[in-house]
Amino acid sequence: MIDTHAHIYASEFDNDRDQVVERALAQGISKILLPNIDLDSIEPMLATEAAYPQICRSMMGLHPCYVDGNVEQTLATIHSWFSKHPFIAVGEIGIDLYWDKTYKTEQEHAFVTQLNWAKEMQLPVVIHTRDSIEETLALLEKEQDGSLSGVFHCFGGTVEEAKAINQLGFHLGLGGVSTFKNGGMDKVIPHLDMNYVILETDCPYLAPVPHRGKRNEPAYTELVAQRVADLRELTLAQVDSITTQNAKTLFRL
Repeated sequence: MIDTHAHIYASEFDNDRDQVVERALAQGISKILLPNIDLDSIEPMLATEAAYPQICRSMMGLHPCYVDGNVEQTLATIHSWFSKHPFIAVGEIGIDLYWDKTYKTEQEHAFVTQLNWAKEMQLPVVIHTRDSIEETLALLEKEQDGSLSGVFHCFGGTVEEAKAINQLGFHLGLGGVSTFKNGGMDKVIPHLDMNYVILETDCPYLAPVPHRGKRNEPAYTELVAQRVADLRELTLAQVDSITTQNAKTLFRL
């Protein structure tokens, strides 16, 4: 199994990172993919990748919540990293209008800029959307020239939104929200195209049931897989096989 989206470099894991990785391996998690968020996360992320080189792989990008009036300078620094280190994706990038709409224009600019990097470097993108699925899809439709691929991480939308995302050639990252009783995903997951589904935790956030409200970790990827298996009337092994192959293909692992 592959946890395609985990922030195990975050300070929440500073006291027990080794044990967290050990628990993941014990649950059959073979790879943990690390999305960058801002300038401050680069150093701990790369240190985590270096500590577990067989397991962890890094991405590089600017998360929309860290976009501000200084966006051009920040993007220049983020972009410079691509010539210094091999990354598996441009991420996480996107639009977030949940917390603050002040820098909506800057967020859209940063998103499109990073989509263009992905085209140039032939890398997949990892997209964060919150209260912004329409805006994100509209920009992606404009930019999709057949060369863009990637995932809408932490997908919690409708069947119609899932279809629109798949039509653009993009995957859906399913995480802890899929297990929430009132999350609505029990109505959506049975109708998803399994060729476009990958698994994630987004740890330390959004822990699946029965750990909801506590710190999330990569070992819990299996709980998400089991939920998908139950809703699709598949075995855990089938979901593991399908989603792992999807992730390997998307991220060229």
